[in-house]
Amino acid sequence: MGRIARAHGVKGEVSVVPLSDVSSRFEAGARVFAGATESRPLTVSSSRPHSGRVLVVFDEVADREAAERLRGEYLFVPAASTPPLPDGEYWPHQLIGCQVVTEDGRPLGPIREILRTQANDVWVAAGPDGEVLIPALVDIVVSVDIGARGVVVRSVPGLTAP
Repeated sequence: MGRIARAHGVKGEVSVVPLSDVSSRFEAGARVFAGATESRPLTVSSSRPHSGRVLVVFDEVADREAAERLRGEYLFVPAASTPPLPDGEYWPHQLIGCQVVTEDGRPLGPIREILRTQANDVWVAAGPDGEVLIPALVDIVVSVDIGARGVVVRSVPGLTAP
């Protein structure tokens, strides 16, 4: 549902890059989880929009130091509380960690981050040849298999191929 970009101010507020269009996720009293492997429950105390992001205060985060420890963490809700998406659309948490390979089998690495742009999402894969930015476009993405945790993309010189 979002990624904590940084602490904001000195009272424990964090700046969140939203990855969900469900704005109620940040309403006071909402229960969310932070982290990839060790999920830490957090309760939203308050939130407000700010420069394309959401500034959030959590009951469990008392000061800037605690907020800084959350930098870079993804926020998510249990899968059971997410509405189903149309075919061909995926929640960010479903894509993070999926292994990306080209049509010819060259590994590009796992998806580590999803960047939201005005035009389309960009998936960031980090593999043996370094970081690869993959536009989430029909012309580039051949297939996504969430169950197998795999993504196949076209080999595009200068983009997904040397």
